[in-house]
Amino acid sequence: MNNPTSYLRLGALALFWGASFLLIKLGLEALSPTQIALGRIVLGALTLLAICAVRGLRIPGDRNLWRHIAVAAVFANALPWVLLAVGEQSVESGLAGVLNATTPLWTVLFGLLAGREALPPRRAAGLLIGFLGVLVIFAPWQGGAMLGWGVLACVAASASYGIGFVYTGRFITGRGTPPLALASMQLTAAIGFSLLALPIDGLRMVHWDPVALLAVLALGVVGTGIGFALNYRLIGDEGATTASTVTYIMPIFSVLLGWLLLGEQLPFRVLLGMAVVLLGVALTHRKSSGPSITARLWTAFNRASHLYADLATNHPMK
Repeated sequence: MNNPTSYLRLGALALFWGASFLLIKLGLEALSPTQIALGRIVLGALTLLAICAVRGLRIPGDRNLWRHIAVAAVFANALPWVLLAVGEQSVESGLAGVLNATTPLWTVLFGLLAGREALPPRRAAGLLIGFLGVLVIFAPWQGGAMLGWGVLACVAASASYGIGFVYTGRFITGRGTPPLALASMQLTAAIGFSLLALPIDGLRMVHWDPVALLAVLALGVVGTGIGFALNYRLIGDEGATTASTVTYIMPIFSVLLGWLLLGEQLPFRVLLGMAVVLLGVALTHRKSSGPSITARLWTAFNRASHLYADLATNHPMK
């Protein structure tokens, strides 16, 4: 990127999306998981529709397109956002962000199953290394202490994203509709599915907690609406490959914000697993030659070690 503004947009996007896990955690103090997902979707849809109106973008009325949009809305918005909120009832916000970083791995895996992706050696190595990182996080050899329902819900959310992205790439994108309009349509469709899920846990009374309600407001308007708009602006200015680097930065923000504002302490094993997952993600997307896998692992290990040392010694709550 040669434009300094693009760096600012990338950093802001990583912050907005990385903070989403913190905002969900705060929102759970007043709202149920389904209520949080519905609030996020409604506020995000209204924000994007307003941006589309300002830019003069028309929302298509093609019924066939809307049918595909509805399917994508289930797997890329309504279902994963409910699952994330369910997961964070028992999982730290930082860990939820780390598990969310596996989304590109699931996307490649489901793309392979759908016949939409090739599997050259580098991509195969990336998948294996990425899921090895997931094993490091779960540590089943230590009795599977982290394999609770909350963790499984967060992993299921990432897998749902993967299905949604593959479906979107196959049936929705590249057909002449502006991406921002597609995102507005998708969130609008997701409202209906979230309303259908309300009887599960969304009909309980909302507790009056200003911080929690402001967190959901920020989650919908900033993390979802403005975040989507920033993402598409980055894709338009710098290309999808550059914009996708937010995947590597976002979990770092989620871990740091959870540590700074909630006092969360993630085990070194989780941070190391995150580094291995991100290495796998990088390999699945990298096309040109570069440092060896061993060199990448060693670099990731060193960075994770330094991060953990800083967290352990400089926490403001100490």
